[in-house]
Amino acid sequence: MTTIDITPDTITADWTRPTSSAEWIARAHEVAAILSTDAAARDKAAATPTAEVALLKASGLATLLGPVEHGGGGQEWPTAYRVIRAVAAADGSIGQLLGYHYLWFWAARLVGTPEQIVAVETEATRNQWFFGGAVNPRDSDVVIRDEGDHLVFNGRKSFSTGSKVSDVTVLEGVLEGTDTHVFAIVPSAQPGITFHDDWDNIGQRLTESGSVTIAEVAVPWEQAAGFVDKTFQPRVYNTLNVPTIQLVFVNFYLGIARGALETTAEYTRTQSRSWLHGGYERAVDEPYVIDLYGDLASKLWAVEALADQVADEAVAIHRAADDVTEQQRGEHEVRVAAVKARATDVALEITSRILEGTGARSTTAELGFDRFWRNVRTHTLHDPVAYKRREVGVHLLTGELPEPTWYS
Repeated sequence: MTTIDITPDTITADWTRPTSSAEWIARAHEVAAILSTDAAARDKAAATPTAEVALLKASGLATLLGPVEHGGGGQEWPTAYRVIRAVAAADGSIGQLLGYHYLWFWAARLVGTPEQIVAVETEATRNQWFFGGAVNPRDSDVVIRDEGDHLVFNGRKSFSTGSKVSDVTVLEGVLEGTDTHVFAIVPSAQPGITFHDDWDNIGQRLTESGSVTIAEVAVPWEQAAGFVDKTFQPRVYNTLNVPTIQLVFVNFYLGIARGALETTAEYTRTQSRSWLHGGYERAVDEPYVIDLYGDLASKLWAVEALADQVADEAVAIHRAADDVTEQQRGEHEVRVAAVKARATDVALEITSRILEGTGARSTTAELGFDRFWRNVRTHTLHDPVAYKRREVGVHLLTGELPEPTWYS
């Protein structure tokens, strides 16, 4: 079984905590360099990424969004997205795991009370919790019983990204006999949570995204996110989960695409042979090869720039969470929908066309260049991209904003 060997050679003594966004992004590239050394072999083995998550923790990336005073990075979402992109370029699965972890780490800010936000972020940062989530809206709701001073969760979810490598899991369900949804964070290792180890898809093979059964998991009422005296305290900001996770998707798609482009470009420079009837000595001099890489790189750079711009536009929203308006939220979601559509298209195109510039010998299983396409194709089916384009088109033509749902 192939795994990363976490030794002093891979976790170095000079990995002190970065202090700026640029330094954190550089740290992500250091982690990516380690992950890239055996990414194809680990993809083939599809082993539980325990060592990979240990690497994310040791490097400090796992606590990037945490408070500085408790050992975190104190960074904001634009930096987190760039970090996700860098890690995903080396290993799409680990990029996804890190992105989902950031979402669930931040979820306390999304729906929690001020006291809950402080408590969760303090404990999560100090203890380097790695988050998973059992919150698939396409499944039947988990049912929650009110037992007076605590809640009891029961149900099953077909996807639970992070599962066995998580320290804590975010649960979501509906109070029995009502339409009231409740989020709560619980320890992953407990008798009431069974991860079924049944994730066996063609791509994103190391994300531990299999099904989970939740049986009689008790949570004190005071840990029900956003509830005061059993009543939820709503804000428009509560609905920012969708545009935020969709930008997570955008950035690990773009990371995978960049990893594919850079990996195969290096192969073309050092291994590919020119076509025997083309009249060129080197593959890098072939006009069609030059055109291929120029075309794909131009498209990727354009969408990366748009992704960064949309992320920056959201900073003001996140900094003024109590004052977000429906108009601000809706306009941001339209922008996110636009970049999600473009990132999906460009990532699929790059990962499916890269072998045109590498040649027949590059299809060997040892190289595993197919993993880039398999990873993008698997996750881009999460929700139909046509509905993202519809959000943009409807808003452009009529001014209508997307109604907040689990997917918009």
